[in-house]
Amino acid sequence: MTGADYLLPFRTKLRSMRTESFGADPAGARMERIRRSPHFVDGVFQNPVGARTRPSGSTVEFAKIYFHKEQRARRTPTGTVPVHATTLADLAAPPATGLRLTWMGHSSVLAEIDGRRILFDPVWGERCSPFPFAGPKRLHPTPLSLAALGPVDVVVISHDHYDHLDLPTIRALAGTDTVFAVPLGVGAHLERWGVPPSRMRELDWNETATVAGISLTATPARHFCGRGLRNQQHTLWASWAVTGPEHRIYHSGDTGYFPGFRDIGAEHGPFDATMIQIGAYSEYWPDIHMTPAEGMLAHLDLQGGRPHGVLLPIHWGTFNLAPHPWAEPGEWTKDAGEEAGQAVAFPRPGEPFEPAGKLPAEAWWRAVSQPIAHPWRRPRGAESVAETSRGDMDLAGER
Repeated sequence: MTGADYLLPFRTKLRSMRTESFGADPAGARMERIRRSPHFVDGVFQNPVGARTRPSGSTVEFAKIYFHKEQRARRTPTGTVPVHATTLADLAAPPATGLRLTWMGHSSVLAEIDGRRILFDPVWGERCSPFPFAGPKRLHPTPLSLAALGPVDVVVISHDHYDHLDLPTIRALAGTDTVFAVPLGVGAHLERWGVPPSRMRELDWNETATVAGISLTATPARHFCGRGLRNQQHTLWASWAVTGPEHRIYHSGDTGYFPGFRDIGAEHGPFDATMIQIGAYSEYWPDIHMTPAEGMLAHLDLQGGRPHGVLLPIHWGTFNLAPHPWAEPGEWTKDAGEEAGQAVAFPRPGEPFEPAGKLPAEAWWRAVSQPIAHPWRRPRGAESVAETSRGDMDLAGER
């Protein structure tokens, strides 16, 4: 290190130490556009409803729970997760109904809609982490390689957390002709990783891009962003409403419950299918991830307050990101669907299905999980998920 190095601002030194996986901070014209956003206030992007973005409660108590040997065992499958074996062959023919969804694990979904192929939050990496040697490791392999997946018209990113925006996956897709639809500011990461600006559609909430006849609207979500210890909140997070000539679908990204789901549904729904985050919830961060009961309520809100379409649970089963048992999100969502009278699809990773056809319904996780408690089950006669009072939801701001 030279004497001149000591004169560099500390922030510049930190940036020079960041590996490529951390991405890039928005700057220049991109940052100017961010500053003009009505959702960028006091130097940061704001949630539609106040949210605590850092874990609440005692760090010591959380650590005791998270690292407890017995609890850790419950957070992983007891055997091999049954990945669908014939994904490539099943995708060879177009969907008979015009809409087919294939859950690849976690929040990654291939949606074939009205003759187009859209890939949501693709994560093919082994770990959701900036480092190849540390961080949450996937609990099952990807159902097929990106190369085998074939051409994709649009890649949609919900936000820049590592389990939704994966450097090796983006690098691989950057070499194709696909278009990337991303929330405002996320394009800085993609540009650093080799995606040309001409192939990016960078949107603020309620802005729409049309690609190959499909409309993609970035809709609000209740979450946060960031890929490093120093989180500037300069990249936006979003859910996505996608409309084709014949079908409508919705991807929640990561979000806590908030009343805005009703507005999104009124503006863009009802939807033939929703992909809703139902995993990685905790009482330590209740505002930024939904429980399965909240996810079911969000789906119903999106559908005008009644059961409609199909719910595909996402953000569970692939990475260990929260203290709850590994299979609990699936089990709880199954109960919530039955209580609400709502159709829910439970595909194995890589198992394609058409929402208008026969839905995969087997509770496949039970064969590879420890016994699951059901603390969410209400006594007979208690109110259903659909009847839950929205006034009871915790929509508190920072505290």
